[in-house]
Amino acid sequence: MNSALARNLATLFGIGFVKPASGTVASIVSVPIAALIVWACGGASAGRGVLLLCGLAAFAIGAVACDVYARETGKTDPSECVIDELAGQWIACAFAPLNFWAYAVAFIAFRALDIAKPWPIRRLEKLHGGFGIMADDVAAGLIAGFIVAALTHWGIL
Repeated sequence: MNSALARNLATLFGIGFVKPASGTVASIVSVPIAALIVWACGGASAGRGVLLLCGLAAFAIGAVACDVYARETGKTDPSECVIDELAGQWIACAFAPLNFWAYAVAFIAFRALDIAKPWPIRRLEKLHGGFGIMADDVAAGLIAGFIVAALTHWGIL
């Protein structure tokens, strides 16, 4: 992957340079796109499955792009790499029914876990390269997704 493409993908076409809270901005941008993907794919479980696959694809693409970008900048985990927020947020939303409150809970749970980085999320952050940059956010997305799925199962969402 060439450096210009890696920079654009890793920073979500410049969103990573927004200050302050570029990660939160990237998550905010990711939520309506997630809803659009689910809606366009028929909603319900089919659309959510497509969104989960999109989140995993963003993880794979982001790992490569962030690895290239990190090597070029000489930083181990550049704060401007925010494709990890997109991947994690899409994964969290893939577990949510397509409604405002479920997506709001997915957003809040994901951001809280991504910022606080409880175990085992913090441990994944220590992995090297693009995979390490992406892994902690994907784990936060999975845990947030399980929280949303549990709240949905219990009839809260």
